[in-house]
Amino acid sequence: MTPLKLVILDRDGTINADRDDYVKSADEWEPLPGALEGIARLNHAGWHVVVATNQSGLGRGLFDMAALNAMHDKMNKGLAQAGGRVDAVFFCPHAPDEQCACRKPLPGLFEQIGERYGVDLRGVPAIGDSLRDLQAARTAGCETHLVLTGNYAGQSEAQLAATLQSVPGTEVHADLASAAEFIVQRERHARAVARGTVDPPDSGPGELKAT
Repeated sequence: MTPLKLVILDRDGTINADRDDYVKSADEWEPLPGALEGIARLNHAGWHVVVATNQSGLGRGLFDMAALNAMHDKMNKGLAQAGGRVDAVFFCPHAPDEQCACRKPLPGLFEQIGERYGVDLRGVPAIGDSLRDLQAARTAGCETHLVLTGNYAGQSEAQLAATLQSVPGTEVHADLASAAEFIVQRERHARAVARGTVDPPDSGPGELKAT
């Protein structure tokens, strides 16, 4: 049986624009440029996409489950228009002081995903915009990818270097579309090497490589 090709994404700052006062409604949920198309790119290449997101606004009483569902309904409709989809959204509803096991940087959400899909998360690509995304993913055994949107938009080279030192081996990309293209093209190249052929590279967004 062919192994499940799985990618795990953060939400706020990776798929949609983040807000200092939290994304609290569907009206406030706005996709980042190219993000939904990036997810569709992964889907079309055979990847299943799931979301792992901290939503402490629930625990803080800033919005309720109906509002969260409305946000994800808007996301899913936008994805459908782009030709993509996410299989599921795993979220932590707890405030920081509740000491749960699922709030990133702890790996609980990732462990739930591994259990739900019956997959070993070692090497599964995980894409996020914050150090805690990377820490949770690495603890769960995932391959870490950082996008320079959300938390890392406008960050200094020194701040980026400190993050990469904390989670070495992380790939760095301009945005989700670039990360998706990197993953798709890397797999295509690996298949070409296995066949002993050379595929011409597709044109598309580039990626920044961590050093």
